[in-house]
Amino acid sequence: MLKYTFEEEYAGNGYRLICGTDEAGRGCLAGPVVAAACILPAGLIIEGLDDSKKLSPKRRGELYDAITEDAVTYAVASASVGEIDEMNILEASLTAMRRAVAKLSPAPDLILVDGNVARGFPVRAVPIIHGDALSPSVAAASILAKVTRDRLMEELDAEYPEYGFAKHKGYCTAEHEAAIRKYGISECHRKTFMSFLTREGRRRR
Repeated sequence: MLKYTFEEEYAGNGYRLICGTDEAGRGCLAGPVVAAACILPAGLIIEGLDDSKKLSPKRRGELYDAITEDAVTYAVASASVGEIDEMNILEASLTAMRRAVAKLSPAPDLILVDGNVARGFPVRAVPIIHGDALSPSVAAASILAKVTRDRLMEELDAEYPEYGFAKHKGYCTAEHEAAIRKYGISECHRKTFMSFLTREGRRRR
């Protein structure tokens, strides 16, 4: 179970609305990057809360429901494939996180950002490497982002069934690469992530 070390530390310094934010889909070949922002009530314990990558899809869904029911406020936003190709994935991820934070009501007075970069936010933002495994509010945001993005990719699968999005969610798998080689690049693929098409073998990430 995650402990409230970061949240308690900053609450002790006077912060009252501490938000965690994280993204999902940064390393994918297709689909948007989705971010979530979440403020949890001080001291709330959600059993099983953890980094979304460590959880099964079923458990993520259960925790998604618990988070959305108990959070003070939460929001989800995204950056499109076009924005990813135009900005680069880091800037697009930060843009999605800023958009999610901007939708929160009440607004946070401190933001805990998963990763090592936190810039452009409206209030103080603190980067936390592996924050989704260390901070409950960041872990909650990671689950909200992951579940939302997975559902979006399942919707895209109905529109582009030949690529298998419902299975791999747009990530770089042998099956996904083979489908791109066979059917070409779709409108939901990130053009700047297609360098593997110009060389032999699987694309290494």
